[in-house]
Amino acid sequence: MLSLSQWRELRNREAVIELNEPPPLLVVEVVSESTKTVDYRAKRVEYNILNIPEYWIVDLLSNKVTVFTLIEELYEPAEFVGSDRIQSQIFPELKLTVEQVLTAQD
Repeated sequence: MLSLSQWRELRNREAVIELNEPPPLLVVEVVSESTKTVDYRAKRVEYNILNIPEYWIVDLLSNKVTVFTLIEELYEPAEFVGSDRIQSQIFPELKLTVEQVLTAQD
């Protein structure tokens, strides 16, 4: 999630977060067969350098959502499947299940 000012700046250019910009609170990656390795491995390093507090991997191939929370400079993963309610440290009031995310339901 970006602040309104960050969104305004990014909407007219590629959505790349620069090192001199404040990090978004949350980034969500959607896995495809061609991006699976990058999403699960390389992004963890990139987002750590950018100090992004939380990122999610929505994996339609494995029907799960993995939430990575930055704790003491390392990401701690938590996997959620099926009717599990996704637990977010950044947005604890969120009441989404994995099924809702994977099927884009209310």
